[in-house]
Amino acid sequence: MDNQRNLLLAVVLCGLLLFGWDFAMQRIYPQPVEEVRRDTATAPVATTADGKKVVRTREGGLTDPAMVALEKRDLATVLKSPERVRIDAPELAGSIDLVGARIDDLTLKTHRETVDKSSGPVRLFSPAGTPAQHFAQFGWVGEGVKVPTAQTVWQATGGPLAPGTPVTLRWANGSGQVFTIELSIDSEYMITAKQTVANASGRPVVVRPFATVSRTSATASASTFTLHSGPIGYFGDGVDFGTDYDDVAETGRVTPEGRARWLGFTDIYWLSAIIPQSRTRVDADFRSMGGDLVRADAIYDPVTVPNGRQISRTTQLFAGAKDADVLGGYEAAGVPGFQNAIDWGWFGVIEKPIHWLLAKLYDLVGNFGLAIILLTFVVRGAMFPIAQKQFASMAAMRAIQPKMKALQDRYKDDRQKQQQEIMALYKSEGVNPLAGCLPILLQIPIFFGLYKVLMISIDMRHKPFALWINDLSAPDPLHILNLFGLLPFTPPSFLAIGPLAVLLGISMWLTFRLNPPASDPIQAKMFAIMPWILMFVMAPFAAGLLIYWITSNLLTLAQQSYLYSKHPQLRAQAIKDKEDKERAAAGEAKAAK
Repeated sequence: MDNQRNLLLAVVLCGLLLFGWDFAMQRIYPQPVEEVRRDTATAPVATTADGKKVVRTREGGLTDPAMVALEKRDLATVLKSPERVRIDAPELAGSIDLVGARIDDLTLKTHRETVDKSSGPVRLFSPAGTPAQHFAQFGWVGEGVKVPTAQTVWQATGGPLAPGTPVTLRWANGSGQVFTIELSIDSEYMITAKQTVANASGRPVVVRPFATVSRTSATASASTFTLHSGPIGYFGDGVDFGTDYDDVAETGRVTPEGRARWLGFTDIYWLSAIIPQSRTRVDADFRSMGGDLVRADAIYDPVTVPNGRQISRTTQLFAGAKDADVLGGYEAAGVPGFQNAIDWGWFGVIEKPIHWLLAKLYDLVGNFGLAIILLTFVVRGAMFPIAQKQFASMAAMRAIQPKMKALQDRYKDDRQKQQQEIMALYKSEGVNPLAGCLPILLQIPIFFGLYKVLMISIDMRHKPFALWINDLSAPDPLHILNLFGLLPFTPPSFLAIGPLAVLLGISMWLTFRLNPPASDPIQAKMFAIMPWILMFVMAPFAAGLLIYWITSNLLTLAQQSYLYSKHPQLRAQAIKDKEDKERAAAGEAKAAK
């Protein structure tokens, strides 16, 4: 009776795990863009000033079809203006609006919007007033001096903006001051703006140069407890991930403590950040501009420009993909902590080596799916000596089973004394009962590290493996319940089981069968259903992560078969335990009849 009650309780707990996991995953696991557009009911949402729900996806961007269409119409109109200077760099394309000196049109040449190879490039910046507005601006504030405004029309020389081809914007206020912004760009994602004020008015003037990045939070990628999306910057001694869009909206203004070395906004894959001139002080904060509009400001301390002199401030603008190598190069060039704009989290010490090794393996084989499989071989190979010790410990545990049974019978009425004697037996025989847990414990941080790398690394985005796996950073796109897309419906996420999840369940079941059967019948039943529970739990994870686990399970099967051959007493005992269990089950069935 107790066993039946315990089994029922175990089944209920498994059900709670399955459905509770699905409930949690809908809130913490970023959904792929294509999936959210088909079924937006389960995606994380935000609300704009007009009360409309904003669907935030794993990569960010507009998801409402009406807003997408409006954005296309607006861009087609606004970008036709003749008052624009073209940007044509190796990684960036777009234009500069001469009205207000705004960099408000940027696309990323080497990154597509979707996994479809015919899709257009990712658009990072859009002009003010468009549904996806996101732009940078350079200017001045001052008292008693006429400074350029957002409506100022600048005169441009040079262009298009490209490496080695700068663009200079010029505006004279008619009162003796001439303002210039010299823009240059490198071969990656960095734009440099040199802001100069020349004063010939016959008196000194005081101005404050500034740089800003403005955007709508409606296009932000989904932020989770493991992946930050929102305001970001290097303040004081490190990168601050503690501010989100809601904080800015609620308070109106957030001013992080410490000297600002750079600040801006991050999505999972993209970053727009302003980097003030080194060894200068700026007032830096994040401001709400009403509704879902936010702005990052860097305003320099006031500078006095004497008559007949000119003073400059140089600010950099990063607008592009968060490529670890590119960010690391800028960090080496003097931008502090820039590689940490990638949200490595607490396990960065594990994730960075995994990322580095995956990149090297990818260079070797040219396929990230194969690189993940090779990574699994490397990890399991490194842990093979530990696995050998695990099996040696299991063999030693089997050898002392008769002595343990004798102690349990002798002290069955004194549990404390029984435990003391068993621990003394372990010590005298040199057996560590926890040795078998070590390989599993060591794999947990590696498993989580790979999960984070798949989620945050731009290298993994839209990278295919083989057959139907066209994006290793996204879940398996095929679902068995809709016959792999033949039926016109999308299963709910907790039933969205694909071929990879089934392979995971089968491989897990096979590894469990190789282990010695549990003596407790309830525990044995739990082990029997656990692979299939894990199949459902793991289905929404990235395909690359499932490939890693399936490969790991297959290697475990091969490893255990080899180690059983080295420890035949374990194999014999496992067979004996299985036969005893089958005889006991047959006896119970016969008695029941």
